[in-house]
Amino acid sequence: MAATIDYPADLPPPLRSGYGINHVSPLQRTELATGRAIQRRRYTSVPSIASVSWNLSQVQAQVFEGWFRWTLSDGAEWFNARLRTPLGLRDYECRFVGMYEGPDLIGVDRWKFSADLEIRERQTVDAILAAHPDIILGAAIIDIAINREWPAA
Repeated sequence: MAATIDYPADLPPPLRSGYGINHVSPLQRTELATGRAIQRRRYTSVPSIASVSWNLSQVQAQVFEGWFRWTLSDGAEWFNARLRTPLGLRDYECRFVGMYEGPDLIGVDRWKFSADLEIRERQTVDAILAAHPDIILGAAIIDIAINREWPAA
């Protein structure tokens, strides 16, 4: 079921400072008495956790806190947000991992909020592209060839 709630369009995107993504491990590892370990893939679908922060004006902070409390039921609901991953800037289905931190006053009229967002699905290229890394690595050349070198259709 896809999220029907969107991140407010009038609020800025997360800051680049401190932005990072960590993936939940899909592995099950069992340590053996010999010092070795048995390891296997336990899950094929795991979330990623994005650490984000926002620098908001006073009125933007009011919108953010109201949206979090009332629209997201204090962060319990999934929502769509535009985030940057190695796949690019795209919309992802997210929800807050607990309560956000802040607001912290960082200027005369600026407030900082920080949070961890759970991205529903770990974002990677599909299996076909993963099997052909030359396509991924040469994508820029293909793009230039198609858009600049070939005549317009």
